[in-house]
Amino acid sequence: SEVRIKHSLDKNEEDFRVSRRTTVQQCLQRHQIHCSRDEVPNIALLGSGGGERAMVGLLGSLVQLDKAGLLDCVSYLSGVSGSTWCMASLYQEPDWSTKLEAVKDKIVQRLSGPAVSWGDAYAKLKKYYYEKDIFSLTDFWAAMVVTTYVKEIDEHTLKEEDWDQHSKDPFPIYTVIDKQCKQQKEGDPWFEFTPHEAGYSLTGAFVRDSNFGSQFEKGSMIKKQPEIDMLYLQGLCGSALADGEENWKFIWQKIKDFFGHLKSNIKIFEEMGKVDPDPYIDKCFQVLLDLVDMNLCVLDGKDPSAYDESIRTILIDLSEGKSQLIFPEGKLDITDKEAAKLYMERYSTDVCNDLCNKEMVQINFWPFDMCCSICRCMAQWIWGRRYNFLHNMTDEAVPTPLLESKTRDFEDAGLLLNSPYFSVLREERDVDLIISLDFSDGDPFTTVKEAANMCRERNIPFPEVNIPSEHPKKPNDFYVFPGQNAPTVIHIPLFNVVNCGDEIEAWRNKYCTFQGAYSAKMITDLIEVAGKNITNNKAKLVKEIRAIIEQKR
Repeated sequence: SEVRIKHSLDKNEEDFRVSRRTTVQQCLQRHQIHCSRDEVPNIALLGSGGGERAMVGLLGSLVQLDKAGLLDCVSYLSGVSGSTWCMASLYQEPDWSTKLEAVKDKIVQRLSGPAVSWGDAYAKLKKYYYEKDIFSLTDFWAAMVVTTYVKEIDEHTLKEEDWDQHSKDPFPIYTVIDKQCKQQKEGDPWFEFTPHEAGYSLTGAFVRDSNFGSQFEKGSMIKKQPEIDMLYLQGLCGSALADGEENWKFIWQKIKDFFGHLKSNIKIFEEMGKVDPDPYIDKCFQVLLDLVDMNLCVLDGKDPSAYDESIRTILIDLSEGKSQLIFPEGKLDITDKEAAKLYMERYSTDVCNDLCNKEMVQINFWPFDMCCSICRCMAQWIWGRRYNFLHNMTDEAVPTPLLESKTRDFEDAGLLLNSPYFSVLREERDVDLIISLDFSDGDPFTTVKEAANMCRERNIPFPEVNIPSEHPKKPNDFYVFPGQNAPTVIHIPLFNVVNCGDEIEAWRNKYCTFQGAYSAKMITDLIEVAGKNITNNKAKLVKEIRAIIEQKR
């Protein structure tokens, strides 16, 4: 079998832990903390979700951990959503932790600079569409939206051979969730990517990173797919909009902008060598734009009949009367939201199928094949769909739902828990101390409280979490939840009464999760305020590390 089902660590990770123990021990000695190799603590640093706020906040925290001489104490660096954007930038640089100030400057310069050109993002989307079997909204999101925040197209992969260049860095864990497991509340939703494996954290089912997304049957690969790159992984990890109907209008608008941009760049199609393609292109674009507007109209509760009539007329014209919509007219009730949703899902799919019908071969070429796929994915709300490497395996250790489906859908882990606790709570990772950097929007204690509740339900050791009632609005900058036969958790809210004073709400409003890319000043200010949470608590961090070692003794 090319699938590993076992509650153990990959051998490469085991080897890393052995070598990292020496690094951590030497780091502790520089702080006058002396312990044997067996007493060296396993420390995990967690970065929560929070878009660019989390990306920049994690960077500022890591810089100050380095200046405090504590970064080498950390064995694991795990992230959700925006924090993974920071991690992806860091791990582009070999042994980044040995030159973090320079790496930080490079990242800040990029984030403060120009966005990725539309043409480059478009070319990347085209590559995503044609190189693999399954296309989803995550491809569109990564190429056309995530690039506007991270300001690069990162085509690195999680190749094992590249890990040799990071012997001095913490071990990275990128996290997402299985959407079906979350919705059906069965199976293991927690999914992780390391430099060596991708798989279900608690189930203990893994495949090599390079094979994630390839087609498997009964534990053996039957069709290879391209290895995912870091831009796609950032889109997958940072797909917070993949859940909730309130986001549909936002995504449809993004798609409308994309189609409009395509239409204004009509010369792209002329370069394809098509003979006099203009009439077809204009009509096809009109169908697509009418379809988007019709969906937006229905979401706003408005009558979309004018768009419906236009779509049907143009499709008949394009096929010279040979093809028409199978979907019946006049049965859309916009007052019934659920019925309207189902109607538009079927209608949109039908329009796209008709547009790419064999009767209209003159227009079934790039980019309309991909544009129709985008609309189909949007109509069916398909995000992060990949082949299921556990398909049709027989193993009692794996929940049945994970074995039955040919594909699985993955999305932002923050949609279930906005911090990657479960990646480091794997028993075999034997983590002693968790440092939780919380960059979440709203209540800064939601993640740690939810983690405690989820662990209680699953009988996973986790400390008691008690928060004074007034603290969610006015949090301190350092909380310790001691573990008894469980990891100790240090929880650090980004904005607090120490680094923000009475301006906590102003800082929260300034750095919203869903807003445009930050200015250079916003980035430097946020790096500074996040860094204060480390510099102000260096002594407390050292004290808790000492306590963990005493506890191990």
